[in-house]
Amino acid sequence: MADNNIKVFAVDIDGTLTENGGGAVHMPALSKLRYLDKLGYPVIYVTGRSSIEAYVLAVFGGTTRVAVGENGGAITVAPQEHKLLASRERCMAGYELLKKSLDGVQEKPVFPRMTEVVMLRTFDIKEGQKILDEHGLQLYLNDSKYAFHINEKGVDKALGLREALKILKAEPEETVAIGDSETDIPMYDICGCSIALAHAEDNVKEKAKHVVAGREGTGLIDAIDYVAQNYLGVKAQQ
Repeated sequence: MADNNIKVFAVDIDGTLTENGGGAVHMPALSKLRYLDKLGYPVIYVTGRSSIEAYVLAVFGGTTRVAVGENGGAITVAPQEHKLLASRERCMAGYELLKKSLDGVQEKPVFPRMTEVVMLRTFDIKEGQKILDEHGLQLYLNDSKYAFHINEKGVDKALGLREALKILKAEPEETVAIGDSETDIPMYDICGCSIALAHAEDNVKEKAKHVVAGREGTGLIDAIDYVAQNYLGVKAQQ
């Protein structure tokens, strides 16, 4: 990637911007993201949470008001303006099947979803995927470490990010992806630069072009500093 070719930052939320597993935003990291946005580098949240949660975070955090949620299934650009890339009804059919077939399958109390089903991490995800496949459902289960998700096959963070980048008139090759879980790997696969945090599992780190030493929150700061020093030629702090 050319030094001057980065235009956008795509950032996961849980375990990347948040800290201590409780959903609290790491404020120094948010300050860095806000500063990047002021410098002219849009920041897109790409998350397993709802796109509305991510959009609200962008509004109050002072970053770009384009948010990808539901692991790529939904994009929010205004309070009542959403682009949906999948069908929640199909995911609900998979959920009902799993609930009848396995013990411990239960929806997680979350903000309303428009394209996916979110569940507690209380059952064998591999067994769940086997059941979906045996019934010919074009659905897949993934683990964001925050919850288990049922999504339509072909719907992932890369799909949602591509659509969001079209809004900003940018390309994946011009984008830095920063995250910590398996759900971030599709972003890594399409982006010009990809960074995993230290606490990410080995298969996630292997897919990233760079791994930072820091964990939740502090790892995001490390990632921003790495990009600023190596690609942007600026000091990414206020």
